[in-house]
Amino acid sequence: MTAPLALTPAMADALAQWLQGQSAARDRSAHTIAAYRDDVIAFLGFLGGYHAQGATPASLAGLRQADMRAFAAAERGRGLSARSLARRLSAVRSFLRWMSDRHGYDLSAALSMRGPRYQRSLPRPLAVAQARELLDHARQHHDTPWIAARDAAVLTLLYGCGLRISEGLALCGRDWPLPDVLTIRGKGGRERRVPVLPVARDAIETYLRLCPYTLTPDEALFRGARGGPLRPGVLEGAMARMRQSLGLPPTATPHALRHSFATHLLSAGGDLRTIQELLGHASLSTTQVYTDVDDVRLLEIYRRAHPRA
Repeated sequence: MTAPLALTPAMADALAQWLQGQSAARDRSAHTIAAYRDDVIAFLGFLGGYHAQGATPASLAGLRQADMRAFAAAERGRGLSARSLARRLSAVRSFLRWMSDRHGYDLSAALSMRGPRYQRSLPRPLAVAQARELLDHARQHHDTPWIAARDAAVLTLLYGCGLRISEGLALCGRDWPLPDVLTIRGKGGRERRVPVLPVARDAIETYLRLCPYTLTPDEALFRGARGGPLRPGVLEGAMARMRQSLGLPPTATPHALRHSFATHLLSAGGDLRTIQELLGHASLSTTQVYTDVDDVRLLEIYRRAHPRA
């Protein structure tokens, strides 16, 4: 097969307009828009090589299911995982639906191709006792007291509020003191409100009392050893050392505390809609993975405890 051809001007213009619409109307993040662009360019570039001529808006009218299957086979042949291919095909289908609506041609046959099936990976939460042990250990894991207090404060915040590590480290001086309900801007610019537990506020207050750097409105709330913003890699490294000391699995990462927050809420009787709002998930289907986690843990307990298991 010949090498993929460059996008025609008309197709490049159409792609730019679609991406602009995704960014404006659907409030997609810059990272998501960049991924969509790469996905559709890969598809259109494949079509150019496959048919030996650059894809145009008019040529898409003749798109067949065989073209979609050939693209999927080529991507799998390049080593793309089933999960990544499913995401790529989803972006391509969205673009094609937009093109068909805009130009009035029927692409139902091509769009009817199903994406590959893949095993959705389940989150790896900590047990409640493990989470408590970790937070207790964090308070004295480092020889420098203020650094130990800082790490304990961040981890308590991630677990207590279900924050992503980037969201916790994005807090700055003007956010302190934390209100009873904190407004977080997450993925895609979506805002959500999360309650702040007193234990998280107390942990941050302890850290700030020991921190040698002055808190200013525009600087990071959580500081690195030299006074700059705390980097995620530093916290992840500290977490790696702590889990080694405690004998926790490699899946015990800072992000696992967010998973633990959701799983423990569900186990305690929290409803999925509320947990979805607290986590900032755009779709309930994303949150529903925690029901699978809860079932898995329930079966593990059953097998260990049942006398006839």
